[in-house]
Amino acid sequence: MNLSPILFFGLVAVLLLALAWALRMPRSPRNLQTDPHALEEQGQYHVNHLPKIRQALAAADYDFLSKRASRGTQRRVRRERRHAALTYLAALRGDFEGLLRMARVIAVLSPEVAATHEFERLRLTVKFSWRYQMIRWKLLAGFAPLPQLDGLSELVSGLSVRMEAAMKELGERAAVAAELASAMNRRGLNTV
Repeated sequence: MNLSPILFFGLVAVLLLALAWALRMPRSPRNLQTDPHALEEQGQYHVNHLPKIRQALAAADYDFLSKRASRGTQRRVRRERRHAALTYLAALRGDFEGLLRMARVIAVLSPEVAATHEFERLRLTVKFSWRYQMIRWKLLAGFAPLPQLDGLSELVSGLSVRMEAAMKELGERAAVAAELASAMNRRGLNTV
C-alpha cells in the first residue's frame, strides 16, 4: 500500500479548505463601514494610522518595554497592541471592500468595461484575502508582520489611487458631455 497519493490528496484538501476559509466573509460585518458618505474617504483612512501600528509592533518598542516593565505589564501591552493591529487590519479590509464597491459602481458607469477589468478585480480580491488571512494568523500567533502589513496597506493605497483616477476620468467625460449638450441647446439644435 502506497501512502504518497493519500498524503498528496490530503494536502490538497487541506489547502483547498484553507483557501475557502480565507475567502469567506468576515464574521462581524459591524466592523465594516456601510455609510454611503464614507465612500468619499475610502482607501485613505488606513494611511493615517499605519505609522502608529508600525511603532506599536516595532521590536525596539518591545525591547524598551522589556527593560522597564514587569512581565504582566509586558503581556498586557502585547495583547493590547495585537488587538490594535487586528483592528487596523479589519479597518484595512473595510477600506478595501469599500473601494471594490466603488470599482463596481465605476464599472457600471464606464462604457468600456472589459472582462480584463473584472478579472483584475477578482485577482486583487483573492490576493488581498490571502495576504489578509496570513497577516491575521501571524498576529494571532504573536508575530509582528510589519513588511507584510506595509505591503497590504500599499495594495489598498494603489487601488485607492486607481479609483480616484477612474472617478476623475468619469467626471471629465461628464463635463464634456454636459458642455456638448449645452452647446447644442444654445445653437437651437435641441431636437426635443
